[in-house]
Amino acid sequence: MSMKTSDKGILEIAEHEGVVPAPYRDSVGVWTFGIGHTAAAGGLDPREMNSAMPADVDAAVMRAIDVFRQDLTKYEARVNAAIKVPLKQHEFDALVSFDFNTGGIHRAQLTKAINRGDKDAARHFMGWLRPAEIYNRRKAEMRLFQTGDYDHNGDSIPVWRTDGKGNLKGILRTMWGGEMLALMRPPPAAEPDTPPANWVAAIVKAIWVAIERIKR
Repeated sequence: MSMKTSDKGILEIAEHEGVVPAPYRDSVGVWTFGIGHTAAAGGLDPREMNSAMPADVDAAVMRAIDVFRQDLTKYEARVNAAIKVPLKQHEFDALVSFDFNTGGIHRAQLTKAINRGDKDAARHFMGWLRPAEIYNRRKAEMRLFQTGDYDHNGDSIPVWRTDGKGNLKGILRTMWGGEMLALMRPPPAAEPDTPPANWVAAIVKAIWVAIERIKR
């Protein structure tokens, strides 16, 4: 049975990546949008988007989360296909974060070591350290794989502003984990005669359910 990223795993990736509602160049110059989305993930190409900050930031954040949801499904499938041995949930989450960032799950020594049963396979997370700024993320992924220790709890997911030319210009606001998870799992479409108030109640309920999941 295929594994899915846990709520804690989703927040781990989101807090590593942040949310940028306009296209920007990452630390190695790759055009990126939203929550770490690049053209390599398929679908939307940030290079073809308007680089200006959107007038409606909330709508752009929702679009970013929708793209993230689609990307996550792709990377989950890649990890499920690459790893041939049973994984614990925290191990799977760590590997999805790794592949989301590197795209290297199918060729990494890490994967080969896991599949041959190497008890010290996690050390191979540290074989992917370019650019240098990624060091702390690799350490966090390695620790998560080894111990199940989630560094991030979604208390502070930064939403960044850009200068309209592809450069980050500081944090616009922060999102919290319950908000992120509720937006990742929007309520089902309402019946035509459903009063708008029911939508509000559904969203509030989804947020509280997400909070309880994080606390577990």
